Amino acid sequence: MWRQPDKQHIVPKQPSETERLSLASGSLLHHAEFLTTAAEWRQLPSGGAPEVAFAGRSNAGKSSAINALTQRTQLAFASKTPGRTRHINFFRLRSGALLADLPGYGYAQVPAGVRRHWQQFLARYLAERTPLVGLVLIVDARHPLTPLDRQTLDWFLPAGLPVHVLLAKSDKLSRSVGKRALEEFRRMLDKDHPRARVSAQLFSATNRNGVAEAQAVISSWLEGKPGEPHKKKGPGVKGSDRGPKNALRPVL
Repeated sequence: MWRQPDKQHIVPKQPSETERLSLASGSLLHHAEFLTTAAEWRQLPSGGAPEVAFAGRSNAGKSSAINALTQRTQLAFASKTPGRTRHINFFRLRSGALLADLPGYGYAQVPAGVRRHWQQFLARYLAERTPLVGLVLIVDARHPLTPLDRQTLDWFLPAGLPVHVLLAKSDKLSRSVGKRALEEFRRMLDKDHPRARVSAQLFSATNRNGVAEAQAVISSWLEGKPGEPHKKKGPGVKGSDRGPKNALRPVL
């Protein structure tokens, strides 16, 4: 006698950890749009919306990282001549929060007066910008930190804000080399900044490795998760156009 075979029990596919992170936090960074550009203090957006700044050496992959995190192909403009950007670009998220793309440092040759202006403006921005909730520092995973990268960390961390470092272009490294680079970088952070709230990860805008992880970190800042410290008053003098004596000195 023919018997109908038992129906196979189908188990729904469970999302991976990366997919869960992306679904939970990635959408917060989507739908970003250009808001404004600022070349001096009075041009900065008002309103007090939470703000995350992106900094890094020119040609480290900062624009590509922003585009990958927001799932936009041309939101942040990657110039063919690194270091030519001389203003802060602000992008607004659907929640109203802002992403601030700071000028890349380390390449372009500009007049001394222009360079002094940007040294003072960026120092004051990082020290006194009240809506800032965190800094994303983009470095090239293939190379050690530059003096300007280290100076950024040394100056910004005492403000009490978290820093997340993206070791970008990790797709150009083998898995073993990338893992070793990340371990060495984390050991350096533990040694040089043992009490600071700084984290690091491998990242690639090309193959999207680490995108969901970075989105989760940034989203937690913007959402003000419990345990996140409030911003401490920066060392700059309120109302002054000068930053602290040991302020960030980007070479524009």
